Amino acid sequence: MKHLEGKVALVTGATRGIGRGIAIGLGEAGATVYITGRSLNNSSSDGVSGSLSETKSAIEEVGGVCIPVQVDHSDDEQVRLLFDRIQDEQNGQLDLLVNNVYSGVQALKDAQGQPFWDSEPTLWDASNNVGLRSHYIASVFAARMMTKRNSGLICTISSWGSMFYLFNTVYGVGKAACDRLAANMAVELKPHNVTSVSIWPGIVGTELFSRFASEMNQTNATEKNFSFLSDRYNWETPLFTGRAIAALASKPNIIRHTGRVQIVAELAQKYNLVDENGDRPASLRSLRFVLPAALPVLRKYSWLIPDIKLPWPLLLLNALSSPKI
Repeated sequence: MKHLEGKVALVTGATRGIGRGIAIGLGEAGATVYITGRSLNNSSSDGVSGSLSETKSAIEEVGGVCIPVQVDHSDDEQVRLLFDRIQDEQNGQLDLLVNNVYSGVQALKDAQGQPFWDSEPTLWDASNNVGLRSHYIASVFAARMMTKRNSGLICTISSWGSMFYLFNTVYGVGKAACDRLAANMAVELKPHNVTSVSIWPGIVGTELFSRFASEMNQTNATEKNFSFLSDRYNWETPLFTGRAIAALASKPNIIRHTGRVQIVAELAQKYNLVDENGDRPASLRSLRFVLPAALPVLRKYSWLIPDIKLPWPLLLLNALSSPKI
């Protein structure tokens, strides 16, 4: 169902991974989707191929309209010109911005297992420049367009890693800052009827993460630390996040969600969505995920476990290690 027909969306960093899946999901829902990335045509980075032209073809295959724009999000001038183009071509209309662009995956992988003092300080920029900073810059330009129309939605892709230690120090700091960015922008945007939310996918089988999982499995990593990687338990596809955002963007009065975290699996349950393979992965705070995660023998029978969410205060008590008062 084309419930976003007539809407204009922008997805940053959509040549591959979760950004590509989001763009396809929005195109599937009927939106006109602008996508950005550094590679216009076929290319390979970190051993994984991906390009704007490939994403454009995938969007058109599901009946969507895609406008690819080659942008390096480390260059603020290129970002400004991108929004000038959308302003001119769409008569000032921009209904949805998805802040997704992120260049830190390979750097995080390379630094895996190293304490922050043994990593080069450039790890911070690799993780949080084309990422956190880019999300802020894109939001500035998007908000200038949206507030003039008193309408719009800004989704910032974040992570469960904002709640607890995951990968390394800079990753968690960056994701926690993404959540704070979305929440603080919401305060200033709400009087203009523009919504700002954080989006938390689950374990997403992107091209790079799938390769990383395979490599970890080949090194005989312990089941305790890497069982989710080795058997791909409860993984989501990138399209799952796209469908969740498309459903959220189509609902009336979404301003009531502003400033809040939106969990992809819980949006899917709420709006009766399924993943690309027809499954519906459980939220990472659901007993349907938590119990089989702790007891792998239950994974084959996870459908028998009630999909009951752990209360948020309890989750914070157990997961949030800092800051404390």
